Amino acid sequence: MFKNRFIKTLDAYIIRKYLGTFGFTLGIFLVIIVVFDVSEHLDDFLKYNAPFSAIIFQYYAGYLPFYANILLPLINFLAVIFFTAKMANQTEIVPILSGKVSFNRFLRPYFISSGLIFIVFFFANIYLIPYTNKLDIKFENTYFNQVDPTKSEVHIKLDKRTFAYLQTYNNTDHTGYNFILEKFDGDAMREKLIANRIVYDSLKRNWSIKDYTIRYINGMNERMEYGLGKSKDTVLDMIPSDFEAHDNIYRAMSTAELGKSIEKEKTRGTGVLVDMELEKYRRFVYPLSSFVLTLIGVSISSRKVRGGIGLPLGIGIFLCFTYIVVDRFANVFSLKASLPPIIAVFIPNLVFGLLGLYLLRKAPK
Repeated sequence: MFKNRFIKTLDAYIIRKYLGTFGFTLGIFLVIIVVFDVSEHLDDFLKYNAPFSAIIFQYYAGYLPFYANILLPLINFLAVIFFTAKMANQTEIVPILSGKVSFNRFLRPYFISSGLIFIVFFFANIYLIPYTNKLDIKFENTYFNQVDPTKSEVHIKLDKRTFAYLQTYNNTDHTGYNFILEKFDGDAMREKLIANRIVYDSLKRNWSIKDYTIRYINGMNERMEYGLGKSKDTVLDMIPSDFEAHDNIYRAMSTAELGKSIEKEKTRGTGVLVDMELEKYRRFVYPLSSFVLTLIGVSISSRKVRGGIGLPLGIGIFLCFTYIVVDRFANVFSLKASLPPIIAVFIPNLVFGLLGLYLLRKAPK
């Protein structure tokens, strides 16, 4: 009943072509990605003796969703242009518009289809992709990046009055070396702790400070506490992952974890706040490209042109790569020129949305 009332024969026909072409194009792209990646990393798989099960269920299970997510706007755009230009070339669109069907009505099945893709795209960005990214990163850090993944010379602001410094950190036994903890009251230092070692207890979720010296300062009065050969347990607002140096760690965080990390970073100020906010906002805004690029794709490919589908397809590829370039430039301006991240992630969809509205006015009616 719902189908008969809201999904007419024309709608079902276009939706079937849209989703069928999209699925086929996505499958082709994924096969090509796997072929090129296997040829590039086969020596690494053999060199590090990566188990076949880990390659399939950890590396590619995490690798493919990530790149499918990145390429989805391009795949969606090419799919729309391909089957719409083919319909126009076979003179299917002219009788539809001549039969008192407005162009806006003609667009309805396109936006139903792109809406379905948007829903899948959106929830994948929020829930699935961070989990699969974690699988991929875990595999790469185990078999490809077999080097010390930790930072050195780390400065962390734990709260408004507490600052910590750690020279080196060993992720194997969760031990940090040459640790300094300073507490301030305004601009005046009130307490300074220096320790040779600091060890994280994953069960108790606290830190054990070894061989320490504490200097207490109260105006002109000072007091020293010596803990050489002693251990002092304390809770600090830092965890071992704060010392990991992987560039891709933020995309492996769940949306909830990313939100908490952003709030913590606002206090610490270690310089990665913009990267984290870009990752967060992209998860919510990037899926909107399915509507924007669908509008552009239909507008430029619904007119029958001499030469078949080659010209619309060429224009579509050019516009799609232009979209990616604009997206990259917006990110660079956010990272290097203080452009607010939420504005940066909206710029590609805003610019191409305006282009889509202009092309819609020029489309055949």
